[in-house]
Amino acid sequence: MIEPAQDVLLIADPFLKDPNFMRTVVYICRLSEEGCFGFVLNKLFNQTLGELITDLEGFDIPVFTGGPVQPDTVHYIHQFPNLVPGSYKISEDVHWGGDFEALKQLIRENRIDLSKIKFFIGYSGWDKDQLENEMTEKSWLTATSTRKIIFDTPAENVWKESIEHLGGKYKMMVNFPIDPQLN
Repeated sequence: MIEPAQDVLLIADPFLKDPNFMRTVVYICRLSEEGCFGFVLNKLFNQTLGELITDLEGFDIPVFTGGPVQPDTVHYIHQFPNLVPGSYKISEDVHWGGDFEALKQLIRENRIDLSKIKFFIGYSGWDKDQLENEMTEKSWLTATSTRKIIFDTPAENVWKESIEHLGGKYKMMVNFPIDPQLN
């Protein structure tokens, strides 16, 4: 495993029972001395972007529950730094946010590949020492991110593929029950 950092995946331990993070994968977008934040990649929200944003009505773009913090905000990660001004660089080919009006225009004009953008309601965040404590408690595994896991893997397969991405002894974890006492 690697240390938590920007552009790293936090993979929920198979036995983590927190309802916000059970069998989830969080993409870390920023990590600093104050704390970190990211987005859950594999929990679909119950509405599409077109249902949430009135001037994108009719666009059935999936939205994910990014986490329990500020569930009334929309966020997005994408691969369009040259088309969406003001975005924050997470890695060479993944950016966060930017000019939402410009992005909406690109969507309405069908000028971007929607498989290279992911929308979220809310986000996941940890205070300064909170994530470190959760890592000590073995609540999370970490892995390098891949564009395939972030953008191309169906939500129901993200956790499993992230565990398999770790390889070795971790691969067998995909078959672990959520509650080992029920085994």
